[in-house]
Amino acid sequence: MDPDRIPAEFPAPSFRGTQERALADVRDAFAAGNDVVLVRAPTGSGKSLLARAVMGSAREVADAAPSEPTDAYYTTPQVSQLDDVASDDLLEDLKVIRGKSNYDCVLPGEHDTSVDRAPCAREQGFDCSIKHRCPYFSDRAIASSGRFAAMTLAYFMRTAGSEVFRKRDVVVIDEAHGLAEWAEMYATIDLSPERVPVWDDVGVPDVERDAGDDEDALDRTARFVESLRDVAKRAKDELTGRSELSREEVARRDRLGELISELGWFLEDYRDLDSPTTWVVDQPDGEGSAIAIKPLDPARYLRHTVWDRGERFALLSATILSKEAFCRGVGLDPANVALVDVEHTFPLTNRPLYDVTQGPMTYEHRDETVPRIARLIVRLMAEHPDEKGLIHAHSYDIAGRLVEKLGEFGVAARVRRHTRSNRDAELEAWKASSDPEVFVSVKMEEALDLEGDLCRWQVVCKAPYRNTNDSRVARRLADGQWPWYHRTALRTVIQACGRVVRAPDDHGATYLADDSLLDLFDRAAADTPPWFRDQIDAMTTPDLPEFDPSAALAGIDADPSGPGRAGRRNGRSGGSASSGRPGKSSGSAGSAGGTSGRSESTGTGGSTGATDDGTTRTRSEADAERREDHPLSDVWGDG
Repeated sequence: MDPDRIPAEFPAPSFRGTQERALADVRDAFAAGNDVVLVRAPTGSGKSLLARAVMGSAREVADAAPSEPTDAYYTTPQVSQLDDVASDDLLEDLKVIRGKSNYDCVLPGEHDTSVDRAPCAREQGFDCSIKHRCPYFSDRAIASSGRFAAMTLAYFMRTAGSEVFRKRDVVVIDEAHGLAEWAEMYATIDLSPERVPVWDDVGVPDVERDAGDDEDALDRTARFVESLRDVAKRAKDELTGRSELSREEVARRDRLGELISELGWFLEDYRDLDSPTTWVVDQPDGEGSAIAIKPLDPARYLRHTVWDRGERFALLSATILSKEAFCRGVGLDPANVALVDVEHTFPLTNRPLYDVTQGPMTYEHRDETVPRIARLIVRLMAEHPDEKGLIHAHSYDIAGRLVEKLGEFGVAARVRRHTRSNRDAELEAWKASSDPEVFVSVKMEEALDLEGDLCRWQVVCKAPYRNTNDSRVARRLADGQWPWYHRTALRTVIQACGRVVRAPDDHGATYLADDSLLDLFDRAAADTPPWFRDQIDAMTTPDLPEFDPSAALAGIDADPSGPGRAGRRNGRSGGSASSGRPGKSSGSAGSAGGTSGRSESTGTGGSTGATDDGTTRTRSEADAERREDHPLSDVWGDG
């Protein structure tokens, strides 16, 4: 690596904001002998361009001895971030490679077959005559031989030890703040009927109850894993011995191979008395039920899959909140790690936080607080009649409750939602719409670029604490790791706030609806970046319009329908902004009865209308019905 080349390798024609200063600081950090540099760069700093500049400093083949690594990797946990890199003209020399399932086979008759299920995977000894034209192997060859290879963190980890993707001089990890959590997720072993092809061939014990006198649940799990691995090996060997396999058998063989590798990794680490990894086991339903084997702080896993893959590392994120805590979590020595802070250049007035808290969103209070938040959203719709909004619901349970209440209030014509299965499609439909739709989302706090009119306001409905029912979380809290608990929640809030303000001249408002968010800011104050502390300190309570479904729909061609319309006619409206804290209504969450209205919308969201029970279809439901009724529905499929 030649750190002096970093500023000159910046790919844009000119620097923006503090990019030039940041690259000088990164150069100096590497020149000082640090193996790893953490670059804490706020949203909109152009992290991908900074990453490319660092990659450009990697040792080149012409200057290297045969044993010295050359070139650079770019990797990120977020698929959407990799998509952005692939579409950026300034980053065209980053050669992107994805997993086999993302490519279609080009053999005749196989065009609907992904490469991981193609004849080369199904037939023993298959010699593909057009392998040189295979989109996967072509991209892999280009990426492996190119100076800069780009891939997801999942693919990067899976190719550890690969002869194709060897060790390189420089590795850049974008969105690196969750590296420890991602590693835990990748290293978790899920043993269930869906994940274990030989589930019916083994007897699954109750690992807690059936542990021997000198054992605990982990020991009993290890004994079960040994027998399961033997059964999986025999099943895989039987399939491997066949001359030809069906697509389903290929999938079974490949999953058995993955399972054998996962179980072997666990057993090796379990038996290593010097391993730093602590394993926990979840089996809430006892004998015959699924088992999850989870690692805590999987430093050894990261050593093999990440740290052995390069000589110098740049880790970029807006939310590496504590250098020491981050290093402990990923197995790095803080003494060999430098931290570079990039100044936030977005005006504070363009990224305001608003306190519109409605009460606690803990499980025992949710029945009372969710209706209040739904009423708040109606008022915010009226405050932003012509602007798109994003609701961070935190969970599908909360999202469902909110959408149900918004339907009762008669404003569903402006609402879009998603499920686990149509998440990406609904997101793209919302972004493409020219109407001021409000998108009720789950787990979209990260890697979502909503610059400009794509979104001007958002609501954070719940403090995003980790689930205390998760054994890893429970174990950490039992060990007193409360700062970690608050830090991870704060990190997600900061990420969420960055979705709607993406450039210095962009602007967007973030409304905080859960009382616990204010408590979180106090508890995590020591880990709060100065620029976000400025936002918290400037937070105000806004004056909002009263609850009025008609005003909420003023920006679209629709009228309120359902119980919300009757409630307004009967004089039941939300609390006035002048009553103190806007949104803290003493009125009911909504009233029943009344006549239903009819709603129509002619925008890109499609038409919406009243259902049989008087409520209004959401944009998502209306779109699905419109596709189903269309003359070409048999061509489109079920959407």
